[in-house]
Amino acid sequence: MDIIAGLIQTAFLAGGVLALAALGEVLAERVGVVNLGVEGLMALGAVTGIAVVVATTTPWLGFLAALAVGLAVGMVFAFATVIIRANQVLSGLALTLIGTGMAATVGKAYSGTPAPAIFRPLDIPILSDLPFFGRAFFQHNILVYVIFLIVPLFLHWLMFRTRHGLNMRAVGENPAAADAAGLNVMAYRFWYTAIGAAMAAGSGAYLTLAFVPSWSEGVVAGRGWIAVALVIFAGFRPINAAGAALLFGFVTALGFVGQARNWPIAAPILSMLPYLGTIALIILPVIAWQRMRRMMAAPAALSTPYFRDTR
Repeated sequence: MDIIAGLIQTAFLAGGVLALAALGEVLAERVGVVNLGVEGLMALGAVTGIAVVVATTTPWLGFLAALAVGLAVGMVFAFATVIIRANQVLSGLALTLIGTGMAATVGKAYSGTPAPAIFRPLDIPILSDLPFFGRAFFQHNILVYVIFLIVPLFLHWLMFRTRHGLNMRAVGENPAAADAAGLNVMAYRFWYTAIGAAMAAGSGAYLTLAFVPSWSEGVVAGRGWIAVALVIFAGFRPINAAGAALLFGFVTALGFVGQARNWPIAAPILSMLPYLGTIALIILPVIAWQRMRRMMAAPAALSTPYFRDTR
């Protein structure tokens, strides 16, 4: 039971990195913008979080600074893809290359330096002391509860229970019709793309301030690409994205436990489990039944720039 409780605890901790990035990507893709620069944004957020915490010893400042950096970079990306209408795929790949390169350069001064302050688990009276459930569900840092409870539930309510969410989804499905109805398509796309980028950078800060409390080049290790794949697997829905991230967190935790307990499986194979799972997610829609393909359908105008004069 202790092993299972530890698996669940680590699954939430590891899944939080993917969940926040995936939720940010859901926001961007729901309004029709695909951002393949999540990997670069996470790297920038990770090094920003470490740099600010080393200077201030306050993890909240590091996390907020990463959000601010992500928002600024996201606004540049949104300007290029939404306003100028540059190719979204190429712009996202460029953002990944630039972001990882800048993070590697800035991070040389912090390479191998442990974070002097991190987000530590909360001590919830009574609940934290419960056998099994206390360790599995009530010994997490505050960001875990925010990422898995508040953010996905709020985004689900916003998208599917409010008029604003209806407008937002209309922009992603049929921007010409949304424009004809009086919606500012460019504003919706610009700001939700920028906010999604901020959340991706925040997930990078979470990585180095809560999950792996140090910076090293390559610490993101492809998690940005996994987050993009999770959005497709989740059918572009916030709650599903959080659940899928938790599933991948469990797979990651399983690899850690296997290495710690010397399972008769090569350590590189255990480390590959999350990436093998990503490949499985790519293959699944091809072999799945028709209903699943409909559930996972992307917004109709995803990655398509909007030209008002041709509507």
